[in-house]
Amino acid sequence: MTEKLNALSTESRNPRSMDLDQMNPLEIVTLMNDEDNRVIEGVKAQLPNIAKGVELMAQTIRHGGRVLYFGAGTSGRLGVLDASECMPTFGTKDEVQGIMAGGDYALRNAVEGIEDSETAIIEDLQKLNASGKDCLVAIAASGRTPYCLSGLRYAKTLGAKTIAISANPNSKMSELTDVSIDVYIGQEVLTGSTRLKSGTAQKMVLNMLSTATMVQLGKVYSNLMVDVIPVNIKLYDRVKRIVMNATGWTLEIAEKTLAQCDQKPKVAIVMIKAECSKEEALKRLDKAQGFVRKAIQ
Repeated sequence: MTEKLNALSTESRNPRSMDLDQMNPLEIVTLMNDEDNRVIEGVKAQLPNIAKGVELMAQTIRHGGRVLYFGAGTSGRLGVLDASECMPTFGTKDEVQGIMAGGDYALRNAVEGIEDSETAIIEDLQKLNASGKDCLVAIAASGRTPYCLSGLRYAKTLGAKTIAISANPNSKMSELTDVSIDVYIGQEVLTGSTRLKSGTAQKMVLNMLSTATMVQLGKVYSNLMVDVIPVNIKLYDRVKRIVMNATGWTLEIAEKTLAQCDQKPKVAIVMIKAECSKEEALKRLDKAQGFVRKAIQ
């Protein structure tokens, strides 16, 4: 087991940080910042595979399926974070969900041995009634976490599409997936601390996957998040600015139109641009499969 772990780049020692304990604060953070540049290059090398992941996720949601992220530790938390932010940002319901090994308790606390369980993920997926319509996304820095490997194997029995995100080239998970995103980030500055560069790489990939998927689903007009749900004062202000930016009209018009369509910026934009009623705007959006640009043509 030790030999196998030592073979992973994320578990190997970084020759540039051998004197980490003798560096001053500025030297430490400068080294960390410099090493983070490797993350950017590693992600860049995986852009074609990330794009394939986007296509798979968008196709899944179009056909009524869900994207289910799952992982343990930092990886699992990042998946839950990305899924949680899809609802207010893109107006999703349950299309994107995150599964944390060990459940909600594990979001704040370490759950001993949970990442080594091959049965826990199956139970977690069964609770969500995972099916062949869904796309399962395994996230693990090592690319060999038993919880994730078992989830990918179970996905195959369901006939579900799969994506794997890791920070090691030619990962074990990549052997079991339709799309493999193995980001090479080199050794961590603090040996084995995969919440660092590995976590940054995973967050970058998840940002791309979810955002690009939502663009493909018509959740964006120009570069505006037109399906955002205003759940606080900041977002209520944002939806007004979104409508103003998209239409070129005043705050007064934006507020008046939003009040007529339950504060839905996408509908308000179509109402103003197409000079139509709320009912007509909804019909246009339905015919255009949610794409504003098509709905106002």
